[in-house]
Amino acid sequence: MSGQPFIKLHDGRLMPQLGLGVWQATVDQTRQAVSYALKTGYRSIDTAAIYQNEAGVGQAIQDSDIPREELFITTKLWNTDQLHAAEALQTSLQKLQLDYIDLYLLHWPCPQNNHYIAAWQQLIELQQQGLIKSIGVCNFQQQHLQAIIRETGVTPVINQIELHPLFQQRPLHAWNGLHHIQTESWSPLAQGGKGVFDQPQIRALAEKYAKTPAQIVIRWHIDNGLVVIPKSVTDTRIAENFAVFDFRLEKEELTALAALDAGQRLGPDPDNFNKV
Repeated sequence: MSGQPFIKLHDGRLMPQLGLGVWQATVDQTRQAVSYALKTGYRSIDTAAIYQNEAGVGQAIQDSDIPREELFITTKLWNTDQLHAAEALQTSLQKLQLDYIDLYLLHWPCPQNNHYIAAWQQLIELQQQGLIKSIGVCNFQQQHLQAIIRETGVTPVINQIELHPLFQQRPLHAWNGLHHIQTESWSPLAQGGKGVFDQPQIRALAEKYAKTPAQIVIRWHIDNGLVVIPKSVTDTRIAENFAVFDFRLEKEELTALAALDAGQRLGPDPDNFNKV
């Protein structure tokens, strides 16, 4: 698989460090993108119930000849299903045409509803039933993580959060690491490179390594120990995003890119987001 690196989660399972995200893609776009990604060498696919394209992922998996154990499929429990995780999981399994999910995530804490601890307990039980291999969360702040760990004694393997050069979330990333929670970056290219790809530091590195700005940013995630899931439905971009294993950034270059952090969140604030 082109020498792509893997991350060992604290439950002992291995996860590819680079995967394909399919947010805002239609079912047909998703099927085509995932099919091409699997042929390119991707083995990790990240979807969610709310994306309404799990069926496209499932169709692409069925169309491929890749053994199921070589794939790492992530999907997520939506906010309105926090008290009905078992039923929601069965729906996702049917759409994905799978017997189990590699990684199932709570999509948002929605703290105003105060259901996320109960939802986490359900994920623990579903994992014990063998329907999920690993369980984690998305968009959880430190206080949300502390609450579910305190109440259940079970620590998520992953916290998938908005993270890109303009919004590096270093305190939360460090806290995750201290508690053996892998940090995973969504919107890793800052929604198509908004304000990132034209940064002089990134353009200079792209020229130095004969890579695109997107490839530099993806490599930045990898070299910082992050799991990264750039989204694309374009074959050339999917291939480009995967061609990042033949170089690595130097320590001083990572330090220079750390200076780009502007605290610029592009998505919702998890403390206030309660969308159903």
